[in-house]
Amino acid sequence: MLIVVVFHSLLWQVSLVDGKPLVVPWAPGPVWWAISWVTTIIPMFFVAAGYANAVVVDKWRASGAPYADFLTLRGSRLLGPMSLFMIVFTVIGTVAAWAGWLPEGAALSRQFAQLLWFAVVYQLLLAAAPVAVWLHDRAGAWVMLPLLAGVIGVDVAVRLTGDLGLGWVNLAFAWPLAHQWGIAYHRGWFRTWPTGRLLAAISVAALGIVALVNWAHYPPAAVAWADVLVANLLPPTLAIVVLGFIQTCVLGLLDRAGVAARLGERAGGLVRLANALLLTAYLWHIPAIVVSAGLLLGLALLVPAAAPVLMNPLLLVVVVLVVVTVVVPLIARVEVRFIPKPGAGRAPQALALASYALFAAGTWAVWQLGAVVHPGDLSAVVAVVAFAAGVVALHRATTRTST
Repeated sequence: MLIVVVFHSLLWQVSLVDGKPLVVPWAPGPVWWAISWVTTIIPMFFVAAGYANAVVVDKWRASGAPYADFLTLRGSRLLGPMSLFMIVFTVIGTVAAWAGWLPEGAALSRQFAQLLWFAVVYQLLLAAAPVAVWLHDRAGAWVMLPLLAGVIGVDVAVRLTGDLGLGWVNLAFAWPLAHQWGIAYHRGWFRTWPTGRLLAAISVAALGIVALVNWAHYPPAAVAWADVLVANLLPPTLAIVVLGFIQTCVLGLLDRAGVAARLGERAGGLVRLANALLLTAYLWHIPAIVVSAGLLLGLALLVPAAAPVLMNPLLLVVVVLVVVTVVVPLIARVEVRFIPKPGAGRAPQALALASYALFAAGTWAVWQLGAVVHPGDLSAVVAVVAFAAGVVALHRATTRTST
């Protein structure tokens, strides 16, 4: 998550020109294009999700509880972070709209809502986790091949049609494939492979990325910048899938070297805390960047002589990291209040499925349409209502679910 925060902090450059603030997208150049292939770690989030879901599914199977319990108990843990974020997010957009800035408020709302692609994909992977684990246990790599073929097929379709929007279909192939690698990792893949095999796999895959960029003309950077408007991460391409495979192999090397086992008790506790706060940090790091940049800009306007220092991008990164480190744990304490406690009963299967589906659909709607409650943007109103209905339904289903 640290890398994600630093990267997003550097996406835009804020400066003072003739006493007026100027915000321009960053165009870092070829050196940073190359660095992006080392620092882009989003694929590992989905690998880690696959591993974690394999652990949870095994425990759920052993308990003998129905799928409704699995879905409500796991899904309800998302209600805290998602609900608080949506409330604040919706209030800001709505206040801006009613204050007379409807076009600007709606546009910014939709722009900030792009963060939610991650939540939508994760919600769907969580719902499908029991099937994904079952398929791996019975078919192994054969489950991964159709997903890989899907990624390649989408990339080919984008090239043939020139329609970049088709690339978003790869959300249904690329991240589920990374998720399957996480399940496979839990079942012994990668971490039990001989070191020589891992090194060979990393080398071949790295050469594959070089070939994709130089010969197949894939974007030269893993992520998008002002000088690389179309990149490989979002929507995902075959190149970012190969990068995820490399990262999983590297994780296997670290596991074989016993790196995790050598972590002290304090370091291990910090890692567990960071993992627990991962979704919260993801949702709130962009607001933290905006607030930090605004603070530094305000100080620069008050003290123009210090502007060269205050507007330094590296200082912004430091301030953002401090804000995230201090504020995110405080936000998490509030989020916990939105997580329902499981009840003594058992939710009907239909209620559990419908409530979770509505929750995921509402999240998708806000991702696509933003969150503004104003008659001038009815599509955003529908999105907010759908999300709120999903939260209420899932809360109700959870409070009827036994532990």
